[in-house]
Amino acid sequence: MSDAFDRLGYGTYELRHGEECVSGVRRAIETGYRHIDTAQGYDNEASVSAAIDATDVDREELFVATKLSTDNLSYDDAVATARVSRDRLGVDSIDLLYVHWPIHTYDPAETLPALDALVDEGVADRIGLSNFRPDQLAEAVDRLDHDVFAHQVECHPLLGQEELRELAVERGHWLVAYSPIARNRVADVDVLREVAAKHDASPAQVSLAWLLSKERVAPIPKAASVGHIEENWAARDLDLDPEDVERIDAIDRRERVVDVEGASWNRA
Repeated sequence: MSDAFDRLGYGTYELRHGEECVSGVRRAIETGYRHIDTAQGYDNEASVSAAIDATDVDREELFVATKLSTDNLSYDDAVATARVSRDRLGVDSIDLLYVHWPIHTYDPAETLPALDALVDEGVADRIGLSNFRPDQLAEAVDRLDHDVFAHQVECHPLLGQEELRELAVERGHWLVAYSPIARNRVADVDVLREVAAKHDASPAQVSLAWLLSKERVAPIPKAASVGHIEENWAARDLDLDPEDVERIDAIDRRERVVDVEGASWNRA
């Protein structure tokens, strides 16, 4: 089990082309990232493994998370494909295994016992959920034998996820924020541009720093270019003033950039 979970992780969504993914993950690790996030549906678990092999960093120093695809949520499919993911990633056990979306084949009575079994078997060390509504999250927490380590959702200054952040603090799990710069829509927000100018930073860095200022929130930005990988990492050193945080908290735009048919919030 790796304890290298870092609040600023590296996301690999859409890094589907082998060399692009290998290059991005390798550069991220060399920059300092230790928390790497992938998914069965990204079709790049083997490339993530190849990138790790291409660095001088020991796998024990890394925290690697992946997610079960919506087609693999029956008990048998979850167990079988998680074992395959573990082998593709080249790890003894997956540090964090999520349910990617609670849609299509998701059945709490099937999927959640599979997660418990995978932890018992040692295929995964920790359980995660992703894109769950608050009520679904509460049901899953009550059903699972093992603790939920993280809940991964879209979160950024334009979609603050206040209720889910409060639940993370209350229940003691991490809220892992994907799309933490809203696919750079943050660059069009006056408040974020003004705060960025004040700190000689970019709006993307301000967005990440804002998330890092929140209790039990861990953003996982995706970046392919060396410049963006390093720029995102540098957000760890950006200390926002309390008034900066208050101004960002008060942004009244609410925009979701990731929305899929059948998503839990569309079925509430």
